[in-house]
Amino acid sequence: MSPLKAISFILLLSSCKTDPPEENEIAFSISDTMMERCELTSVTNQDVKNELKLFGKVAADNNKQASIYPIMSGNVLEIHSELGDYVKQGQILATMRSGEVADFQRQLLDAKADLALAEKNVQVAKELFEGKINSERDVIAAEKETLKANAELERIEEVYRIYGLREGSLFHITAPISGFIVYKDITQNEQLRSDKADIIFSIAQIDEVWVLANVNESEIPNVMVGYEAEVKTISYPSKIFSGRVDRIFNAIDPATKAMKILVKIANSDLLLKPEMSATITLKYSENKKLLAVPSSSIIFDKNKNWVMVFKSRTQIETRQVEVYRQLDDVTYILSGLKENEKVISKSGLMIYDALND
Repeated sequence: MSPLKAISFILLLSSCKTDPPEENEIAFSISDTMMERCELTSVTNQDVKNELKLFGKVAADNNKQASIYPIMSGNVLEIHSELGDYVKQGQILATMRSGEVADFQRQLLDAKADLALAEKNVQVAKELFEGKINSERDVIAAEKETLKANAELERIEEVYRIYGLREGSLFHITAPISGFIVYKDITQNEQLRSDKADIIFSIAQIDEVWVLANVNESEIPNVMVGYEAEVKTISYPSKIFSGRVDRIFNAIDPATKAMKILVKIANSDLLLKPEMSATITLKYSENKKLLAVPSSSIIFDKNKNWVMVFKSRTQIETRQVEVYRQLDDVTYILSGLKENEKVISKSGLMIYDALND
């Protein structure tokens, strides 16, 4: 081999040699096409965020829910609404025939008759008093009887207004609020008893719902009111419902050994239903700062983490870093970078392979 060819071969080998991924700057020129595919991000000093994953279920807001009990005894004739139906305030949910309603009807008729009789007695007493046949005391006594009869009639009429009673023995069970029927325990031809304190209907407004999550004892110090919360359900695995921790129930359930927290979620599209299972992710700050880069800039190779530090199109450094935590699209760095340095956050693996393979 001639001396000229030998020198050329040695130079060729030298140009093909690549250093291992250490903190050495490697001369390399990024083409215009490659540069368009890359994205550069500055290293910043950020508050360290963390997250806590909990499990729970969706529930109706207790302040926007109404439970209906059988306030009259009787036989259920017809059911007008079913579980899941949307009902308006005052809408009839079920109809029953009740002996108690029939008794109120009798009391109403008796009260009206007694008042009419008492008013007639007052008129007679006044006429007799004018004719000097009876005394003023008799007139006063008759007027008192009228007041008593009128008070009894008002009482019965108030009962009618409270229970929404009508003439006859039929009683209509109506919705006290507008909302969805989330619980139903009543059947046609069932005999209801007013002394049996069991709910027959529950109605809830679910334009805003609660998510109740269980917090293990070891995780209680990491939970505070106001923390951001992301909620996912089995029904909508790709959709995130956002809310905040609204309340912490400072008591431990002896059965689960867990504390409950409440997250309020806006639900105007009515996707969330009571009793749905939910996964709740709480976001909170660790009250310290670390350097942070996009997670897409981290390259894992040879059991180590690397980033491509950009100085210029001809100066790209493969830098090993120590990762503290990766949280979604942000990775916190313990060592290996300086604030305001630029890293390749998109297509960095392509540059890494070109320099180090």
